[in-house]
Amino acid sequence: MKDRYDLRIEAKEDEAYPMKNDSDNRNGDVALPIAQNYTKPKEKSLLARRLYILSWIGSYEREKGMSDLIAGITLGMTIIPQSIAYAALAGLSSEYGLYSAFMGSIIYVFFGTIPQVSIGPTSLMALLTLQYCSDKPVQIVIVLAFMAGLVELLMGVFRLGFIVNFIPSPVTKAFTSGTALIVALVQMKTLFGVKVKGIPTPAEFWNNIKVPDAIVGVTCLVVLLLLRQLSSVNFKKKNETTRRLKKLLWYISISRNALVVFVLSFIAYMWIKKSSIEAIPFSLSSKVTSGLPQFKLPPFSFESGNRTYGFFDICSELGSGLIVVPIVAVLANVAIAKAFVKDSQLDASQEMLTLGLCNLAGSFFSAMPTCGAFTRSAVSQASGVKTPMAGIYTGIIVFSALSILTPYFQYIPKSSLSAVLIAAVIFMVDFSPFLNLWKNNKKDFFSWTGCLVVCLVAGVEVGLLYGIVLNMIFVLLRLGNPKVDVNLKQCDSVTYVHIKPMSDVYFSGADAIRTEIRSACILYRYDFPVVLDCSRFMLFDATFIEMLNAVAKEINEQKQIFVLQSLSEKHKPLFPAANSNIIFAMDPLTVDDFMTAEKKANGNGSLMA
Repeated sequence: MKDRYDLRIEAKEDEAYPMKNDSDNRNGDVALPIAQNYTKPKEKSLLARRLYILSWIGSYEREKGMSDLIAGITLGMTIIPQSIAYAALAGLSSEYGLYSAFMGSIIYVFFGTIPQVSIGPTSLMALLTLQYCSDKPVQIVIVLAFMAGLVELLMGVFRLGFIVNFIPSPVTKAFTSGTALIVALVQMKTLFGVKVKGIPTPAEFWNNIKVPDAIVGVTCLVVLLLLRQLSSVNFKKKNETTRRLKKLLWYISISRNALVVFVLSFIAYMWIKKSSIEAIPFSLSSKVTSGLPQFKLPPFSFESGNRTYGFFDICSELGSGLIVVPIVAVLANVAIAKAFVKDSQLDASQEMLTLGLCNLAGSFFSAMPTCGAFTRSAVSQASGVKTPMAGIYTGIIVFSALSILTPYFQYIPKSSLSAVLIAAVIFMVDFSPFLNLWKNNKKDFFSWTGCLVVCLVAGVEVGLLYGIVLNMIFVLLRLGNPKVDVNLKQCDSVTYVHIKPMSDVYFSGADAIRTEIRSACILYRYDFPVVLDCSRFMLFDATFIEMLNAVAKEINEQKQIFVLQSLSEKHKPLFPAANSNIIFAMDPLTVDDFMTAEKKANGNGSLMA
């Protein structure tokens, strides 16, 4: 029986295969008539690619529905306390975080491509919102969400997903770690009940610690870290009881944020009910507006205090945030999507479009800027999510919280929310690249270290810009100085100097190639023919032609032959016939190429070693 993996094709008697012709095809490539039997897979329609739910809803099954239900409920228990905490980090009341979580979860169901991605408030967006909207009316936050969504939507429509490829992995890792550290440091004041404006000195911090807040905050943080470990508990015996117990511990671990916040809120509620709110020794969250968000246009013009804000006034207040916030959101969202995508098939432009729609829709419901969250996406993955439909169940839970629980959010201790934030982001800090990159890649080491330091000192958006600009400089340096391999080689009895670029060469690297050729000729005293591999010449233009003609002239003065190997056929006519020492050859070289060159040069020099 013939091996199923044998890819050799046997010609049938009635099939006429074209004969190999060395003069036309140096590598022996032959067009096979059976190729017409293979066609490209049919692409999805534009509607199915953009309204992505159409590509999977037809095959939706009960088993997937149950998995999504479990994942959606689990995610809902995670996203509610996180949304409240992230809203507090942004300087907003709790309902704005929940508005964002509700709209992000619903919109992503219809347009999102990665089931694990959870759109909603994040530490990164909260931090940027705080930076650009601190001490400003809340209406500016809503307009920021609208403008960020508009920019993200346009990036998706114009298919600019390739932009994220210019942000290297070390910069992304440093940016994530820097953001996590900033969030943790910012929350330390609230965790310990310190009420000092600005950055306190160690002495000021210590003298202003509020003991009840510190006890609640530190206790919550310890409990959250301990509950996190429950998911990794293993039992020696493997039976039905231990499997159920492990599943129960896993659910407790996943729901730890909600459990801690609920228990402390219940304690505060009962305390106030038995005595009074003044008797509570620790700080509580502010009152939350009860009810669901109203659908209305973002406030492009409003009055606050004694000032009237127009649209251009708002844009002036936001400044660079109009560009920084959407770009950072896209970067974070695509990075998360890449971490969970299957088969490495990610439509980055569709993710941009979806994120834009989430923020645009959210702005009509008074939401803050949103993007994907890695911790929540990891929860979805661990919960066994199958499709984006899980977002419907998450949205229903958030909707229920907005309609029923908002009067009780005021009983949540502030320090417990800080503990939730710190416990969520502290595991995103990764210092492992420090030693690895120092040993393996100095360029990436300086990108990672510099980006991290700048993030901590000057802010996350400046740190990201530093990382991008630094790596653009590295790219420009590489384009201007391509790596070139120079060797003496032999083809039968002919010895020649072989010059081969090891990376793609653009016009900016043409002069560097000329320098390498000149150095090689001087080194080998013009004793041998010079063969230049042109296979990696990109965007061949007048700069290349001028360089090659100049090199050919220099070599011709030394009565040597200049061979251009693997140059495209369409570029050969660009060289004047007067350059009699320029020879074109393919890969691999043969001794006939050199014999032809010798005849063409009319005996200028001896090519034989």
